[in-house]
Amino acid sequence: MNKKEQLIAAVDIGTTKVVALVGKINENEKLEILALESTESKGIKRGVVLNIDETVKSISKVVNAVKAKSGYDFKEVFVGIAGQHIDSIRTSGHLHLDSYEHEITQADIDTLISDIYKIPIDVGKEILHVIPQSYSVDNEIGIKNPIGFTGKRLAANFHIVTGEIASAKNIEKCINRCGLKIIELILEPLASSASVLTEDEKEAGVALIDIGGGTTDIAVYYDNIIRHTAVIPIAGSTITNDIKEGCSILLRDAEKLKTEYGSALGEIAPDDKIITIPGISGREPKEISFKRLAYIIQARMEEIIGSAMFQIEKSGFAEKLSAGIVVTGGGALLKDISQLINFFTGYDVRIGYPSEYLAVGFDKDINHPKYATSIGLILKGSELLKKNNYVPEVKEELTEKSESEEQEKPKQKKESGIFAALKRTLTDIFEENDARLQ
Repeated sequence: MNKKEQLIAAVDIGTTKVVALVGKINENEKLEILALESTESKGIKRGVVLNIDETVKSISKVVNAVKAKSGYDFKEVFVGIAGQHIDSIRTSGHLHLDSYEHEITQADIDTLISDIYKIPIDVGKEILHVIPQSYSVDNEIGIKNPIGFTGKRLAANFHIVTGEIASAKNIEKCINRCGLKIIELILEPLASSASVLTEDEKEAGVALIDIGGGTTDIAVYYDNIIRHTAVIPIAGSTITNDIKEGCSILLRDAEKLKTEYGSALGEIAPDDKIITIPGISGREPKEISFKRLAYIIQARMEEIIGSAMFQIEKSGFAEKLSAGIVVTGGGALLKDISQLINFFTGYDVRIGYPSEYLAVGFDKDINHPKYATSIGLILKGSELLKKNNYVPEVKEELTEKSESEEQEKPKQKKESGIFAALKRTLTDIFEENDARLQ
């Protein structure tokens, strides 16, 4: 790979897993993933960092693995943010221009958006994203892109995403301790939307439900504009805990039951099938029926879907979602989940895989709903870099050493006798082999 090509790196810090990946946008505007690694997440609960040291260990593990696998030492990353502290509000703003003959430019739009970042919000919160919904220029309303219009007053309606300052700072602290710098924090439902939703779906009207480990993220689109976002603090790990409590088994056994035998519909689960779970510390094994397991899962899934529907109704676009619902995230592969959501909401439902924008020949293991947010972070990051004409810092390939590094090595004490002669001989052999390899 040409070292001058723009690489984009991202870290997805989730409740159940931490994912690091690096990729690039090819000449066909498709994403090539160069390396992706994930590990069990520790120190995170419902999208919020609770233990910095444990979180740093998880991040360092996957970041170092991705650097080694890709051969590139990246220093700047995009990072996802979610959690129950995330909120969204709607507001409007305007900008007075010089004259009625003023032609609106991108600089005018940037000034207006910059002003919105300064509006007062709740104490302890900060604005993460300011997303324009529609513009108006003087008496012309409903404008999607006002660049080129002439007028004296530019106004817009905005969707604003806010989050707790402390939560954002803790994420930044963890990333910095790993020797990295955050380019921008990206709301996770926006990232997931970028990887699994098609342009046609966004235009027709669609709701994304991303069921992760600790949170369920919601994003509503209509007419190619993000209309609403929300984060619900119940998700896959809640279901696992329900199974653990309901069946009186270990958490790891509950997770295995959910993923291998679970169903979201109790009514169609077989009555005569039983799963046997080994007893705790030599105790008698437990027998759990498929139907009982399914009803435990269904009860919690109905709560998640009900909360998602509340947010969809709150958006004001529930009646305009012609493309229905796209469900993604690790929880999207739960058996019969599409049927349950369809039955519960009446919308058409499909499972969202992040293959829509991946380059031809991608690793099939990457095309999994659980990586929707991770891949979306790269895609959203690419948009932001292009918009701001910014190139992240990427060092030389890890296998290479600069001459300056060699010169800065501390000098060894001079050795004498047979040991020094033997060491010089071995050094000559290794250097000769290296020269041949090169």
